[in-house]
Amino acid sequence: MDHVIASVFPVFGLIFLGFIVSKRGILGPEATDALNKYVVWLGLPALLFQAMAHIDGAQLDHPAFVAAFLIGALACFLLSFALGHRHLPPGHRLSDRSIDGLNASYSNTGYMGIPLCLTAMGQASLVPSIIATIIVACVIFAGAIVLIEIDLQKSPGIGAAIVKVGSSLLRNPLICAPLAGLGFALLRGATGWALPAPVFHLTDLLGASASPCALVTIGLFLAQSKAVAEVRVIVRLVGLKLVVQPLLTFLLAYKLWAMPEVWAKTAVIMAAMPTGTGPFMLAKLYDREAAVTSRSILISTVLSLATVSALLAWLD
Repeated sequence: MDHVIASVFPVFGLIFLGFIVSKRGILGPEATDALNKYVVWLGLPALLFQAMAHIDGAQLDHPAFVAAFLIGALACFLLSFALGHRHLPPGHRLSDRSIDGLNASYSNTGYMGIPLCLTAMGQASLVPSIIATIIVACVIFAGAIVLIEIDLQKSPGIGAAIVKVGSSLLRNPLICAPLAGLGFALLRGATGWALPAPVFHLTDLLGASASPCALVTIGLFLAQSKAVAEVRVIVRLVGLKLVVQPLLTFLLAYKLWAMPEVWAKTAVIMAAMPTGTGPFMLAKLYDREAAVTSRSILISTVLSLATVSALLAWLD
């Protein structure tokens, strides 16, 4: 229980601090947009670049783990799509459903999952934790961005639409950064060339700031938002994230495929993490309704104190 509290408290604390400084007038509405742009254009791209730049083939040579974690997340993403009959703003419903899909599947692996797994299982959980983080940030997240871009870039003719979507994706820092990191990883594997130390420290500092700034931004938004969030939708999204995703991942990791105990346990714990900040960043970046997303992140984080504690006790 103590290590779960240690993981949840900083997340909730940063959201709460953002809420307080907004209510006291220290940071106004303009700070929400400015911080979000910082995260989207600097902090998060650096984090994604770092994640991909240090990957190697041996790390990904665990198909059972990758399949169990990825299928569990994709299933919840698609379930959210299938159940997503709610009152949405007119137009761009694919975009809104994509963000809801992330709310139901985007685990807070980096800021909560990795520290929690290291505390509960030690260094043996580090590699699977990193793989889960890469899947969340560079597969699930990137897939949602592609769907949003397809929805927003309306052009006559399939060819023109493909060119417009492709051009927009190549200008998106959240797509370019992991691709650049992957390119560097391939170059390093072929030549042994290491990332220069100053560049490494720069991206490391920027990447480390992404999650704290994003969480403070959510607190600012919650304090300023007057939109009425749909309670039934939030309950559904939080239920998919905290109950359905870890349950599906457990069945895949423990019952369907064979893998080391620590890998199976890491997959389930990572799947049980509350919703991360990614969906909120996209909602703000693409100017979509963010009230449901921000509250889903907050409520899933608070409830995860109980659900993750119960899960750890059950797995032990």
